[in-house]
Amino acid sequence: MIMTGKVTLVGAGPGDPGLLTLNALKAIESADAVVYDRLVSDAVLALIPRGCPRFFAGKSCKEKAMTQEEIHELLLALAQEGKHVVRLKGGDPLLFGRGGEEALELAKQHIPFEIVPGITSAQGCAAYAGIPLTHRGLASGVHFLTGHRITAEEFDEPLQLNWHSLADPDTTLVVYMGLANLSIIAEKLIAHGLPKGTPAAAIADGTTPRQQVILSNLAEIAEAVARAKLEPPTLVIIGKVAALAAELRWFMPQDAENTADYQEVVTKLSY
Repeated sequence: MIMTGKVTLVGAGPGDPGLLTLNALKAIESADAVVYDRLVSDAVLALIPRGCPRFFAGKSCKEKAMTQEEIHELLLALAQEGKHVVRLKGGDPLLFGRGGEEALELAKQHIPFEIVPGITSAQGCAAYAGIPLTHRGLASGVHFLTGHRITAEEFDEPLQLNWHSLADPDTTLVVYMGLANLSIIAEKLIAHGLPKGTPAAAIADGTTPRQQVILSNLAEIAEAVARAKLEPPTLVIIGKVAALAAELRWFMPQDAENTADYQEVVTKLSY
């Protein structure tokens, strides 16, 4: 008789292992195999039991260790061997993590699965940069969007975003994977009415000792990010609340090199 295992889709959070949930840690410690993404931090990977097989399934905009179909096949094969498979994803598995696609494939193949939510990159990076995503009088809502599909990397036609709706001064915009197209995003938002002086922040390697925070405004954020030579993973937050980082930023890694630039731009921001 063939014993079927199970797959646990686990949110690894934005990087700091202290942000793992108890359920996430329990799943990692009980894993027979781990399939992990590029954005799972080394500190979290260090929690995988010694000798537990690891499979790298990372993706970036330029290259992929596995296609999504190959990931599905791997999860199914490991589970069909009777293993407890942990599918480890940065942030939360159901927010821009394709966890829904993988869960649907598992359900289709009658493979038992569980979903363990994680602290999203938006939540973790914003908190560690001192930026409340909502704040009375400044932002009454939050909009999450991806920036890498604007240039139609995965579509025959460019993804048409509702720029008029996004250009709401009372809403916080959180842009995932938008580094390459940040100038386009800023131009579109300004063209649809969002003021050029709207505060904006870019957070690279958020919640980790390598965290860098660049504060600017909508018109200048792309140039500021390029000047700082930030690399993925970088999260961009646009909206009045970004200016609160000037007062609320509490996490300042000792090796951060942008402290002087940070202090300089703080005087230019208002909310």
